[in-house]
Amino acid sequence: MKKDIDFSPVTGVKLAIAKTETESGEDWAVYIINLNLIELKNVMITSKGYGELEGEQRKTSTLRHLIEELGAQSIAKIEPIDPAVFELTNEFWVSYYILDQIFDKKFIFTPGSFHPSLQRMIPELGLEGVLHS
Repeated sequence: MKKDIDFSPVTGVKLAIAKTETESGEDWAVYIINLNLIELKNVMITSKGYGELEGEQRKTSTLRHLIEELGAQSIAKIEPIDPAVFELTNEFWVSYYILDQIFDKKFIFTPGSFHPSLQRMIPELGLEGVLHS
């Protein structure tokens, strides 16, 4: 049962949504950043968007990603993201193992999180965007 599993607090793992400047404009993507000195195993990321857009309730498809190993102090690109969904709440559920211990955390980017005044340089990526830890 889930209630019997000891979920330790997540530390050293961050999620970022950052932009890359291209000839055709900006490309946005979601990244996971592992600052730990140990690799993460079987990283499962579930993403979805939901909320009100133009007066109607909307939700995106649920996407699932698996990263078998994310090395110590490394970064992985999870998925591209369309700026059109920035008006929605964007939720990312991240679960992973360190040794035999499971860790689990929900990262939520609320509408307004991507306002230009909130975007910062993310040193680990060398890109500008929004960082969630």
